Amino acid sequence: MDRTAREFEFSDKHFSKISAFVTAHTGILLPPAKKDMVYSRLSKHVRKLFQGSFDTFCNAIENGDDEIKELLINAITTNLTAFFREKHHFDYLKQYVFPELMLKNKTTKRIRIWSAGCSTGEEPYSLAICLHEFFRDKKDWDVKVLATDLDANVLEQAASGVYAIERITQFSENEKKSWFARGKENTDLVKVKSFLQNYIVFKRLNLLHTFPMRGPFDVIFCRNVIIYFDKATQRDLFHRFAEKILPGGYMFIGHSETLFNISEQFVSVGNTIYRRQS
Repeated sequence: MDRTAREFEFSDKHFSKISAFVTAHTGILLPPAKKDMVYSRLSKHVRKLFQGSFDTFCNAIENGDDEIKELLINAITTNLTAFFREKHHFDYLKQYVFPELMLKNKTTKRIRIWSAGCSTGEEPYSLAICLHEFFRDKKDWDVKVLATDLDANVLEQAASGVYAIERITQFSENEKKSWFARGKENTDLVKVKSFLQNYIVFKRLNLLHTFPMRGPFDVIFCRNVIIYFDKATQRDLFHRFAEKILPGGYMFIGHSETLFNISEQFVSVGNTIYRRQS
């Protein structure tokens, strides 16, 4: 973006302050090439709250304004997702992981999955659909998904289960009727049915902070999250994931991500699918 095309002054100094804050609080790296992206995501907020002054915006962050700090984090975090994104992961769950867990956990009849960085909820609801389709006739099984994200806004949207109807065009009519309720007042919206929502607990969590949950988990999904972290942060994160996942448990990561030179505690068993070393 040509600086003359910007509505407000956004200097390298402004960008440096903002990127330093974001990295310190989220682990997300913002190299200079991201300057235009940062401006585009923040300009409407700076216009509305600070009369177009990035100086005032940066001062609010430095002065510890919690509302502005949260606004910044929510604006910068990326929320691109879709139902059954990277479908081979869900196929692998149904074909290999769930049958294996039925044997492995036949005494406890308990399965726990963590969707880390769940964004607007399409991933955990996709997991809930898989669980329901596989375990619907096994009423004595306790199967749950923990869905966490740093962004309070997308987490609220995820918990609501409400989506624009164009987000579910890939499903058949029977699938749509089975899993979603059509809005009565606004027919352009659908809502995930309550029996699927009941599989999921939504919680806000910064992955850089100590994990408060006890676990352990049978499966963790953390997809398209670590690409924004530096190598040291990635190594620390997967060390802590390994502490929360059962030996032999499964770790699913994003299509452009790898654990090579990141963690020796996980071994590759498929395309961006790993297992915790026993």
